[in-house]
Amino acid sequence: MRPVAIVGSEVPQSLTETPGDPVRGRALVADRTKGLCLLCHAGPFPEERFQGNIGPDLAGIGGRLSAAALRLRLVDGRALNPDTIMPSYYTLQATTRVGAAWRGRPVLEAQEIEDIVAFLGTLRDTRTEGSAL
Repeated sequence: MRPVAIVGSEVPQSLTETPGDPVRGRALVADRTKGLCLLCHAGPFPEERFQGNIGPDLAGIGGRLSAAALRLRLVDGRALNPDTIMPSYYTLQATTRVGAAWRGRPVLEAQEIEDIVAFLGTLRDTRTEGSAL
């Protein structure tokens, strides 16, 4: 794992040298076996049934939060809210509520985080989201 520097309420540095791919990021967000985002979040995924309503709607999220702010929420949202129920996808610190398959490794790889950040960054206008992907 790469070291992560939190600055204020952001992780300003990319976790990889390779830019995130929004197409791969969208696939990861919609994948119900990997990040499981849609268990808690809804978003511009008309093909996906049974989207969550526990977390914020992802529609327009790229217009509300910077890539660096999105990255922190994915890496370890506990830095913003210690009581969050959102999983920390790229940390090994205090991972007591993690399934056995993920113990000792991050839930998502660094490139997967960057791909999701790139995708979420495209979600800016709730009227036209997803049309470019």
